[in-house]
Amino acid sequence: MHLTPKDEDRLLLFLAAELARKHRSAGLALSYAEARALIADEVVEAARAGATVAEAAAYGATVLTDDDVMAGVSTLLGSVQVEAFFEDGQKLVTVHEAIGPGAGAAEPGVTPGEILPCEGELELNSGRPGTTLTVENTGDRPIQVGSHFHFFEVNRALRFDRTAAFGMRLDIPSGTAVRFEPGEAQAVSITSYGGERTVIGQNDVTNAVTTGAAPTDLMDRMHAAGFLDSSRP
Repeated sequence: MHLTPKDEDRLLLFLAAELARKHRSAGLALSYAEARALIADEVVEAARAGATVAEAAAYGATVLTDDDVMAGVSTLLGSVQVEAFFEDGQKLVTVHEAIGPGAGAAEPGVTPGEILPCEGELELNSGRPGTTLTVENTGDRPIQVGSHFHFFEVNRALRFDRTAAFGMRLDIPSGTAVRFEPGEAQAVSITSYGGERTVIGQNDVTNAVTTGAAPTDLMDRMHAAGFLDSSRP
């Protein structure tokens, strides 16, 4: 048959749409994939029959209602896009709100896959030791520190009590950061690491377990490397 990849895609869409039509005629509610395939196939066929882009899109929005699909499909589907051939060439057709309201009762107001949290607030790092530091950016450009960076060995230009920050990180949600503007000082909360509290890499300063106080030789290396420390006399 010498089918091109586009021809194969069209046949795959047709087969999925035919399965949807079979299930629909048997009174079965359509799944997400079946609903998408049926609407897309009807749009392509409308274009083949001479409809304009606007007419094909409008027709696509009338193919299915909430009564025809499984619970949640309407919310998941949203809009449907498909490339169709018109008299003046191939064009992308977008069917907005592809599944219309049905005659039956509306489905419960639950979005598929949504998270329903319990009442109350979550407390981050509950029970872990922590403290508050005043941090000054002595540099000439902003410095951003991520949530799990070992605060003891952050940028040299930040001046604060380094000894108090040994084995500690910012007490903020994972994946977030704090930005320190040039010449400004701000108070930040830090908390201890969990687990084995082993710090490797980062600024290649610690590379050890961070339980207990910072060793004297480590502090000497920090100061020699130019890390500013407000606790240093």
